[in-house]
Amino acid sequence: MASFPYDTWFPDAEFDGTYGHTLRSLRAITPASPPAGFADRWQGWREQARTVDAAPTVISTETAHGREVSLIEHAGADGIRLRAWFVAPLHAPARVGVVHGHGYGGRDAVDLARVPDDAAAIFPVARGLATLNTGVGAPELPDDHVVAGIDDPERYVLGLCARDLWLVADALTTIAGHLPLYYVGESFGGGIGALALPWDDRYIGATLIVPSFGQYDERLAVRCLGSGEAVRAHVAQHPDARAVLGWFDASTALRFAHVPVRIEAALWDQSVPPQGQFAVANAAPMLELAVLPAGHAEYPGLEDVTAEGIRDGRAHLARALRAA
Repeated sequence: MASFPYDTWFPDAEFDGTYGHTLRSLRAITPASPPAGFADRWQGWREQARTVDAAPTVISTETAHGREVSLIEHAGADGIRLRAWFVAPLHAPARVGVVHGHGYGGRDAVDLARVPDDAAAIFPVARGLATLNTGVGAPELPDDHVVAGIDDPERYVLGLCARDLWLVADALTTIAGHLPLYYVGESFGGGIGALALPWDDRYIGATLIVPSFGQYDERLAVRCLGSGEAVRAHVAQHPDARAVLGWFDASTALRFAHVPVRIEAALWDQSVPPQGQFAVANAAPMLELAVLPAGHAEYPGLEDVTAEGIRDGRAHLARALRAA
């Protein structure tokens, strides 16, 4: 693995986004072990979600990007109503359904770069986040959102967001019909997807891009510029919260995945420390790993790296669909 001129790329960086790691040391990071009862608890939440009717309703529909794009509303895990975009092919039935998560900035439009032409897709917006669900079921600001309910595993927002994804998938299949599902998620969406994926047998695979919420021992030990800093500050003041985080570690959850997972993990990232991203990757039983020079940052060659990720991610989806 070639070294990269980070000092030249990021001359004004407040600290080293590699945190002193190399690819070799990152690949050696151990995913977090599950607390006793981890799988039972998540399977219990999955069974609870099956009792909730996603009840999707279409609010409006237009033709855009060569697809039929609908604004919809659906139930969340605790019965709140959330909004999302649903996308369908115009001229042929869909062969696969894509559930496409987003980062902590929320979402204000669909992004079809990683969605095949013959796919139905749903673009959820996490509870509380912009633009569709601002303040609905959770605070809007990331630093407030990421600690909401952190004193109780049943109410912690990351768990609720992951459980909402099962209802998002229900909404997709209610509208489009029974389809094999593939998950795509970046940063916040990558970590939430890792939490939800193992317990939903409709999925055939996933791409997780610079996934968050992996290996809290590593995350809490270092400063970052992302939501993890708010969690670190909260745990410093409320040490009991550390035990709750054990139920919502993306690297723990992904140990239980049974489908091929492609992970795009960055060597340099000040927002989601690379050691957390690689802990998630190291947990995946069926891993395709793409190593990115950096994450959550602009750098020379980023467009080419992004285009390669899109191409290879689509190829991963196609292989998963053929194997299904």
